[in-house]
Amino acid sequence: MAYFKFENKAVFYEEIGSGYPLLLLHGNTASSKLFSSILEMYSTDFKLILIDFPGHGKSERVLKFEHDFWYYNSNVCHALLKHLKIDKLSVIGTSGGALVGINLALEHPEKINYLIADSFMGEYPLNSYETDLKENRQKSKTNRFAKEFWTFYHGVDWENVIDLDTEMFLNFSQANSSFFHQSISELSVPTTLTGSKQDELCNNLDKIYNDLKMKNNRLEVHMFETGNHPAMLSNKDEFYSLVRKKLKKVT
Repeated sequence: MAYFKFENKAVFYEEIGSGYPLLLLHGNTASSKLFSSILEMYSTDFKLILIDFPGHGKSERVLKFEHDFWYYNSNVCHALLKHLKIDKLSVIGTSGGALVGINLALEHPEKINYLIADSFMGEYPLNSYETDLKENRQKSKTNRFAKEFWTFYHGVDWENVIDLDTEMFLNFSQANSSFFHQSISELSVPTTLTGSKQDELCNNLDKIYNDLKMKNNRLEVHMFETGNHPAMLSNKDEFYSLVRKKLKKVT
């Protein structure tokens, strides 16, 4: 297992496969194990770089998650690229990982050849998501399947990870701040926004993405008719075909 230090905390990362480097970014309450079912598929064409954000998965635990979680973790990812001496690569971020990926591309466009941002709620927290978050998380903590997933991602202390994320998200939502430190109109990295029209966590993704495209016409949008959250996994074969098509242009 490989680690690097960020602000004196051990952060887990892993490199799998060979070829053009591709960074995969997991979402909130998950870890790099989110991608377990697609690693074999992707590693035939790419050198995959996986990371567990601080406090997640195999990374060292923290007392609280940073208020500006997604921007903070983009800085963690940038530090990983420097640690690995990677000049340029492509990025796929899903759910909260998409927000991290967009922040990384906004702050360090020189590092990113292509970005795919999958199944995320736009520039600001969705009211529909925030309103029921605490109650939904409490219910999920008693659901056998949710508990199995979170144990798989984090281990026996999974409940603390979920509670820290819930606290962070609610506090961030109250501040009414954008997920990004720069306007989406400034995003210059070639980017495709992906999602499912049936996403149960992010309502009206097609409208959200079209609104973003109106602010930045360089963005491309690809919506899947079916599938749940995230589209990257629920439409994994079609999604991978899209990845190969888009990244072929920059490899």
